[in-house]
Amino acid sequence: MWTARGLVDVYLLVFLHLGSRRVWISPSTVQPDSAWVSLQARNFLMVAEDMSLSPEYLMRDNDVKFSRQFDDVFKTSGVEIKRTVPMSPNLRAHVERFIQTLKFECLNKFVIVAEKHLDHICRIWSRHYNEERPHSSRDHLPPNLTAPPEEATTIRVSDIVCTSKLGGVIHSYSRRTA
Repeated sequence: MWTARGLVDVYLLVFLHLGSRRVWISPSTVQPDSAWVSLQARNFLMVAEDMSLSPEYLMRDNDVKFSRQFDDVFKTSGVEIKRTVPMSPNLRAHVERFIQTLKFECLNKFVIVAEKHLDHICRIWSRHYNEERPHSSRDHLPPNLTAPPEEATTIRVSDIVCTSKLGGVIHSYSRRTA
């Protein structure tokens, strides 16, 4: 993020439900300490409950910010913590790929000027990712869609509507309503 003092690192915490591919991106911070990480864990569990997701496991790396307090938030909810071994990004391949997608398809196209700006962009991107973006592992359905859309015999080009978000970074297409 660019500030009056120059470039500042801003941090996010990403949770990905492996079965559904739904993601939740935390609000950003410039000082990610163990208290902030624990707060995001509680926030994620509330969001997961609202989405009717019940995580059984949490895979995480060995960063010191993931304190006992962070682990206890999940353990009290019946979630088992699985720590990955050092230098093994392939054990977190799905979330690493999501972070790469977020960077290359979205964040690299913006000059972030405030934490709220980054939060706004990530909120819109995660909504797009969960509700509109097709995923090959889900038979090209978005994570929030549980059944395929109705089959149409013929679709005219004039029946397709393009919706742009984030200044044209995101495009989604849908059928025009009757």
